Amino acid sequence: MHRLAFSKADTAKFISHLDLMRTFQRSFLRAGIHIKHTEGFNPHAFVSIPLPLSVGYSSSCEVLECQVLDTPLEEVPRRMNAALPAGITVQRCYEGVRPVKDLYYVNYIVTLEYEAGAPFGAESAIRGLLSRDSLVMEKRSKKAKSGKVEVDLIPLIAKATVEERRDTVALDLILKAQNPGLNPELIVSAIRTYCPDAAPDYAVFHRRAVLDQQFQPWE
Repeated sequence: MHRLAFSKADTAKFISHLDLMRTFQRSFLRAGIHIKHTEGFNPHAFVSIPLPLSVGYSSSCEVLECQVLDTPLEEVPRRMNAALPAGITVQRCYEGVRPVKDLYYVNYIVTLEYEAGAPFGAESAIRGLLSRDSLVMEKRSKKAKSGKVEVDLIPLIAKATVEERRDTVALDLILKAQNPGLNPELIVSAIRTYCPDAAPDYAVFHRRAVLDQQFQPWE
């Protein structure tokens, strides 16, 4: 199995997960890179993204899995970048060694923006919220009859740093990646619910790193 490490920025962050998969499949064709396909009457390219990114998020650490058949791996980034749309950049192509189950944490930078500047006390209020013993929020769930389920966010937050700047508050978060994972939008929703005076006008999300259980880069 081969993996492509790529970034997603600018207008490309509004490409949905399914459209991103189609974009890569078409780009492999345009780049003249043959990859493994499924067998049967309707074969399709064998590509997957282990940790789909929410629409509107930028990222510098995305990973796509595939099987390159006849192209030296060191040539893949150059040829793919010539075929991909603006905002999607492949940094490298390499042999995947570690299983997806070892992808344990994700590092997000969440920037809370305020049109009138960060409110007085916002930093300490948010820090206190994330230091609670328990922080229960509702989230959507296809498995629950009601369509919603309660989840305690605190056990899913490994590390959280809060830094107030002139007009923003930056959250540096290391969150559980899967089984279950935590979407940082739930943390922003918790701020709006429990710290309304610190509620942002906008929130910007960036995925900075994917990590293993020892907080080392997962590759």
